[in-house]
Amino acid sequence: MEDVTRSLNRQKSVDVVFLDFQKAFDKVPHQRLLLRLKSMDVNGNLLSWIENWLGNRKQRVVIKGCASSWQDVTSGVPQGSVLGTLLCVAYVNDIDGDILCTAKKFADDTKLYSEVSSKSDTEKFQMDLDKVFSWSGKCFLI
Repeated sequence: MEDVTRSLNRQKSVDVVFLDFQKAFDKVPHQRLLLRLKSMDVNGNLLSWIENWLGNRKQRVVIKGCASSWQDVTSGVPQGSVLGTLLCVAYVNDIDGDILCTAKKFADDTKLYSEVSSKSDTEKFQMDLDKVFSWSGKCFLI
């Protein structure tokens, strides 16, 4: 908020986009998350513990007493837990790795913004949005 206010006080326009990935906590693929954690130097007993915590989960659907067969859960982090939130953050943390605008992140919510003084600035911001869109397709492709 302070960055945007500072720009507005200087009579500068600011483009802002708020992102909220639909069901992001449910879409984090376990194997890719574990690879991401390894790349962040999470290893040994801690990585094994996280893998066990995520693994061996099953789910089914029950409607009016009629149940589907049990299916393995291969994506998603448990919501309502501190660790689930941290794992989701670790998974999406590189969303701003290839963009020029400013990104502010909280869990699966991201705000992108940039001062806009010319058509060129608008085009750069759009290119950043395109990069984030491409990133999200790769990140949440299950």
